[in-house]
Amino acid sequence: MKIELLKKYVIITVSAFIYAAAVSLFIDPNNMAPGGVTGIAIIISRFVQMETGTLIFLFNIPILLFAIWKFGIRFTISTIYATALISIFANILAPLGAATNDILLAALSGGVLYAVSIGMIMKSGATTGGMDIVVKWLRLKFPYLKTGVLFFITDVIIICASGIVFRDIDAALYAGITVIISSFVLDIVLYGKDEAKLLYIISDKPAKITERILEELDIGVTHIEGRGAYSGKEKKVLMCVAKKQVSPQVEDIVREEDADAFMVITSATEIYGEGYKSYFSDRI
Repeated sequence: MKIELLKKYVIITVSAFIYAAAVSLFIDPNNMAPGGVTGIAIIISRFVQMETGTLIFLFNIPILLFAIWKFGIRFTISTIYATALISIFANILAPLGAATNDILLAALSGGVLYAVSIGMIMKSGATTGGMDIVVKWLRLKFPYLKTGVLFFITDVIIICASGIVFRDIDAALYAGITVIISSFVLDIVLYGKDEAKLLYIISDKPAKITERILEELDIGVTHIEGRGAYSGKEKKVLMCVAKKQVSPQVEDIVREEDADAFMVITSATEIYGEGYKSYFSDRI
């Protein structure tokens, strides 16, 4: 248990540093406010004599109190730790200035680092504070919405506000690119990229096809009882899910065993179960 707890806080620490690097080296110095509390802090820092990292922590205080109320102190302790480290690291890295003055590279790099850090922290059972907590709460209310989508929706208003405050539409558009990139990468970090195919196979040789798929490819096959509407004959429908790179091998087996087989292949975007992701551990 102690080793797992240590591992969790090591991951949070590294992720907090990555998050701070994204903000202080790429996003903030290029006048991009990609949304959330961080975006608000970047905007406000232009009007007050206070560092962005400090503002991030101050703006998070009421949200952290909300988190204690909704999720309990045990969950919030790790979130407070992550938020405090982000603020500290952001202030430490800020004097280094921009890692690049190419705003497009900054938007892309910042977006990727931003998303990876948030995803790693959330998979560790904490959040980076701010909108992460609000999004986590919204996920409980609307579990069919993906985390990345919720972040995208909540960030749009702040991006628009940054364009008005900075009077720089280009910076706002690049901040939008950062949000789009981070939304896409975040979903990959949290949910993985399944890239699998769902196959339905109707054949007069279901036993042989099943045997070869099980033995040669080591993937599961489910038999579904069916009946032909025209012929009235009982038929076995084989259903299996194969990773994208394995799917052609399934097709080859079917083709070799029964060239007249009827086969339907479609993309599977989310797969839960053995060999893929756990429904319970990945519903973040």
